[in-house]
Amino acid sequence: MAGLSADSRHHEQRGFGRDVALFSALFALILLVAFVQGSPYALRMTVEAFAYALIAIGLNIQWGYAGLFNVGIMGLILAGSFASLFVSFPVNAAFWASDAAPQLGMAFLWLILAVVIVGLISQSWRVGVPKGLSTALTIISGAIAFMVIQSVFDAPTTAVERQAGWIGGLGLHPLVGWAAAGLVAGLISWVIGKICLGLRADYLAIATLGIAQIIKTFLRNADWLTRGTLTVSPLPWPVPTPLDVGFLWGRSYYLALSAALLLVVYLLIQRAYHAPWGRMMRAIRDNEAAAASMGKNVNGRRLEIFVLGGALMGIGGALLVHFNQLFDPAGFVDLNHTFLVWVMVILGGAGNNRGAIFGAVFVYIVWVMSEPAATALFRLASDLGRDWFDWVPPADLQSRALQMRVFVIGLTITLVLRFAPHGVLPERIARG
Repeated sequence: MAGLSADSRHHEQRGFGRDVALFSALFALILLVAFVQGSPYALRMTVEAFAYALIAIGLNIQWGYAGLFNVGIMGLILAGSFASLFVSFPVNAAFWASDAAPQLGMAFLWLILAVVIVGLISQSWRVGVPKGLSTALTIISGAIAFMVIQSVFDAPTTAVERQAGWIGGLGLHPLVGWAAAGLVAGLISWVIGKICLGLRADYLAIATLGIAQIIKTFLRNADWLTRGTLTVSPLPWPVPTPLDVGFLWGRSYYLALSAALLLVVYLLIQRAYHAPWGRMMRAIRDNEAAAASMGKNVNGRRLEIFVLGGALMGIGGALLVHFNQLFDPAGFVDLNHTFLVWVMVILGGAGNNRGAIFGAVFVYIVWVMSEPAATALFRLASDLGRDWFDWVPPADLQSRALQMRVFVIGLTITLVLRFAPHGVLPERIARG
């Protein structure tokens, strides 16, 4: 037994040394970017990487802890971003002074009533209605409610756009907006989970992808709510802005706040990981049937982890859009806000939160730096080819540098899957 304990300690020491070496190399890489591109560029990149790290932790606990295949990440990021915008953006006095405000309020009362009625019908099986009939009645009542609510909202939303442009925000502190982002994204995750977590993994993926597209389409076309393609800017910061304290100090304050938030989330999730709750989640992931036979509420526990992960994605999205001070629903795309996050978690190591953070920061650096690096290489190749071989480069050679991002990320994930199939920092299973 003592031998096993010594082996376990040796394994942990090797793992800790590996973590320190990798994160030290990552820090050195950030310093190199600062040296080559300048401190402002490196600060911006690091803040955005920390926001992605928060999102990656959300995906990591969904996939790494519970095996939930969520490809609707973009929708949760977008929903959280909008919630934070709505709570923290300055009040639009023109909207509240217009006739459209009470009309819109009445429309929302109709929406709440419709949701309550459909919800009650969906639970009619509890009072003796056959489940098949209850499901059919729910679908029919939902379709009717959708058509009624759509007609109820037509007049108020048109009035909002005509009289005030859009509804504006509530003018609260951005940190309240970040909390609202987590709440809204968590609530949407709860709805998705209640509907979809009983499905197979491939059906869950299709459902989450579809819901993400619905969220994006709605927010992009709801001019009265989000200004649509006109975008909303500038979003407020929770710390002094560059206009108040200077460019470098402003970004440094935002970086410090982002790092503190990421550290707190990491410590709390790590504590949960090593607690009985975390062990139960991994037991459900590894052998659902055995966990269910021990009396565990499998779907209930999965719903918990899905909501928690979704809330972190919403907060990460809010952190990201507030830093960029721009909300544009069309700017949220699956490549950047779903596929890239999956690459971060797979490269870092699913089930390991340090791996998620490392993967997020490293992949984002590669993603951001691949364009300037490719531009420099293309320029060098053009100059050498012209001087040595009288080669005339294509006119669009420089514009192709942006396309190198996808190639470099694909090459990176291919190499990692070849030489570290479980990620650079895989989940560590405690030994005897």
